[in-house]
Amino acid sequence: MAHQILQGKKGIIFGALDERSIAWKTAQRVVAEGGQIVLSNAPIALRMGKINELAKECNAQVIPADATSLTDLESLFEKSMEVLGGKLDFVLHSIGMSPNVRKGIDYTSTNYDNFLKTLDISALSLHKVLQTAMKMDALNEWSSVVALTYIAAQRTFPGYNDMAEAKALMESIARSFGYHYGFAKKVRVNTVSQSPTITTAGSGVSGFDAFFHFAEKMSPLGNASAEDCANFCTMMFSDYTRMVTMQNLFHDGGFSYTGVSQGLIEDFQKAFTPTEVGN
Repeated sequence: MAHQILQGKKGIIFGALDERSIAWKTAQRVVAEGGQIVLSNAPIALRMGKINELAKECNAQVIPADATSLTDLESLFEKSMEVLGGKLDFVLHSIGMSPNVRKGIDYTSTNYDNFLKTLDISALSLHKVLQTAMKMDALNEWSSVVALTYIAAQRTFPGYNDMAEAKALMESIARSFGYHYGFAKKVRVNTVSQSPTITTAGSGVSGFDAFFHFAEKMSPLGNASAEDCANFCTMMFSDYTRMVTMQNLFHDGGFSYTGVSQGLIEDFQKAFTPTEVGN
């Protein structure tokens, strides 16, 4: 059920690739709640995905932009304000990619040129988005910027590789820029730490399927779905959260604060209980 909590608000959704992606679900939810959007992704991602289908559904324009390019970002914000008829009220940063992960390079054998690309694409891009928006005065007061992250920024998950460092840096950028943007324009900046989610990007992480089921059993509420995350991001764009900024918000069914679940203990007990063998 929609309540039109974003009526009159407009913004940019970065990172929608296909119908499984959180950005895709968020775009749909934002529009259902009365928001107007521009969709953006890197040119290569636009060729790989189905974003034109989403654009048609959401009556949205697609504006290609490499989020690591200041020139592209300036053009994106300028065109977005033209298309939407004024300054923006929200931005979703759903951008992340690791060449090391894609090429199957182990963390301890990290290729450092790849590592720098990971940091640029997955973390520094948020700084560039915020810097460009501030420089161009593209966001209204009390606007909301949300970036998607993961608990590997705080805890070690071996298969997450150098994306863990990227997410940690991104969360720090959100706090630091949130301070400056808050004082300057009352713009709030937060990160949402989502459950492992079955998306094209998430499924590329080594051991994802096993960990997805582990997290499902560990979390009191189970894993939060892409649709759940879209609802949460939409709420973060609304005026109901106008005093929330510089926070890393765990949206993971309670996984982040659960030491171990009874269900997992029982599974471990079964696994380590010797099987009786008859004579």
